[in-house]
Amino acid sequence: MTTLITHPLPALAVGLALGSRFIPPRLLLAGMLAACLPDLDVVAFKLGIAYNDAFGHRGFSHSLLFAACMGVLGALCCRLLGSGPLKAGLWVGLATASHSVLDAMTDGGLGVAWFWPWSDQRYFLPLHPIEVSPIGLSRFLSPRGLEVLISEARWVWLPCLGVALGGIGLRHALRRND
Repeated sequence: MTTLITHPLPALAVGLALGSRFIPPRLLLAGMLAACLPDLDVVAFKLGIAYNDAFGHRGFSHSLLFAACMGVLGALCCRLLGSGPLKAGLWVGLATASHSVLDAMTDGGLGVAWFWPWSDQRYFLPLHPIEVSPIGLSRFLSPRGLEVLISEARWVWLPCLGVALGGIGLRHALRRND
């Protein structure tokens, strides 16, 4: 998995690129939180649920169905999020799905159960250069944890920074031309 530091960054980057007129602050925050939510499944380890179980880590909570359900929840909460239902639903659903995409780009673990409940198969993307994060704070606060953060900076943080700055720059350039 990638770290909880990294999971909200794609939503933050796209939200900043699009601007607060298009993605209101509460909707942006909801997307960032939704991008972290699938990793609540680490509780399964404490409950004795096997990693490879459908309800284990990277199981149902990393599925496209789960992301779609989160999108429906976003649509239902649209007024609270300061947006229309379609935009809120798509934003929250896609932000949730971004979590699984990042996890499928890591170099370890069992992969992501994208098609649960129709399939228990776990998937990685063909390109998976991100070093998998160790689970547990003591393991994360080690030289291995630093290697993971450097990997995430290269493969996620810098591209997200480029998206955010590129979008902000484009919006300012378009505004100047009006």
